[in-house]
This record gives sequence, structure tokens and C-alpha cells, in this order.
Amino acid sequence: MDEKQAVGMFGALSQETRLKIVRMLVVAGPQGMAAGAVAEAAGVSASNVSFHLKELERVGLVTATRESRSIIYAAAYDHLAGLIRFLMEDCCAGRPEICLPATADAGCCPSPAEA
Repeated sequence: MDEKQAVGMFGALSQETRLKIVRMLVVAGPQGMAAGAVAEAAGVSASNVSFHLKELERVGLVTATRESRSIIYAAAYDHLAGLIRFLMEDCCAGRPEICLPATADAGCCPSPAEA
């Protein structure tokens, strides 16, 4: 990921509703959520959520898949992981062990003991 892509993603996430939507979609898992369910859960209108989802899709943070008459949105985990790697790639001047607690405490992956 380059700096321009990261700036676009951070810009999209700097809006409260979009951040809420991405966090909901991360929780929803790979199966995602229908646009209407996203709107209801976020407490916004369908047109409002559509605007935000399009921006999140444009920067690559969510994917959209048509299923019959619905559009299902899901978190783009690979791009989210890329954004985290972008932040952490030069961690602590070549001393990645300093960053290990931050990445281990992210809570998205079980520790080897839990697996």
C-alpha cells in the first residue's frame, strides 16, 4: 500500500458514520450485511448509508456483491490488514518487538495458546 491509498482510507474512516459502518461489517464477518440492514443498524436512512458505503467501496475498505435484489456489503479484510501493515511497517526503528504488544492486543486473532 502506498501513502496515497492510506490517506484515502484514513480520510474515509475519519467520518463517524463510515467508521461505525466498517466496524459493523468487520463484526458481521465475510458474509457481510445487506445495505438495508447496515442502514438500520447504523441508524441512518437508506440514501445516507448508500452514500457512505459507496465512499468506503471507492477506497477499498468494503466490497459489494449483488444477491438477487440486495447488495451485500462486507469488510475488505485484506485492505484493512494492509492499512494496519502500512502503519506498522517501520515500527520502532527496526525493533518490531516493541510493537508486538499493540498487534497482539488487536483482538482479531487468537493467540497460539487459544487456537
